Amino acid sequence: MTASTPDISLSASLICCDLCNIEAELRNLESAGVDYLHVDLIDGHFSPSLPMGVEVVQQARKKTALPFDVHLMVENNEFFIEEMLTVGVQRVCFHYESARHVDRLLCLIRDGGAKAGVALMPTTPFSVLEYCVDRLDFVLLMLINPGYAGRKGENQVPYALRRVADCRRFLAERGLDIPIEVDGRVAFGNIPDLIAAGATDLVAGSSSAFHKGGTLAENIARMRALIAQAGP
Repeated sequence: MTASTPDISLSASLICCDLCNIEAELRNLESAGVDYLHVDLIDGHFSPSLPMGVEVVQQARKKTALPFDVHLMVENNEFFIEEMLTVGVQRVCFHYESARHVDRLLCLIRDGGAKAGVALMPTTPFSVLEYCVDRLDFVLLMLINPGYAGRKGENQVPYALRRVADCRRFLAERGLDIPIEVDGRVAFGNIPDLIAAGATDLVAGSSSAFHKGGTLAENIARMRALIAQAGP
């Protein structure tokens, strides 16, 4: 993170990389100065796509010192959490909608030495977090319906800013000031507004870090400038 933006993290999406040239892509991400490598693990059931498996994450872990920010979109959460803890990741979140034992999974992640979070689909109410907020290190909000990275026609939900602001309010009312990560069409045009609403962790994908209009380094620099513009 830059000195001017100490509270906002950029997590670059692994599935937007050229996975046939993963080591070169990781070097570029390191040079560009991203804070995390965002790892979407999808099982083809919870979400229809299946972009990569555990083996790709294992190989990526060997190639970079970047901290890994894992977002599970799976049905068998316990299996994938254990696999990711074995790989050696820094943050893991799973979807409330696919979890039978939320408290146990949060404890499993924390006991494994990683930060634990819960991810929520666009219409899931925050009330589901009521009895587990004390175990949360962060919350991830999906601002699109899960599907395929960069797919045309998949727009950010129209209530995205209200969603982020309501989450920040929900946490503040319970005395919590933990990160809110936002995932889905985080674009140059909405970054200041997302931050103003309460987002602190931005998943950078095809609409920002990997935008075709610039190089990775140029796009990350542009994101940093927008973050600085948003102010504290």
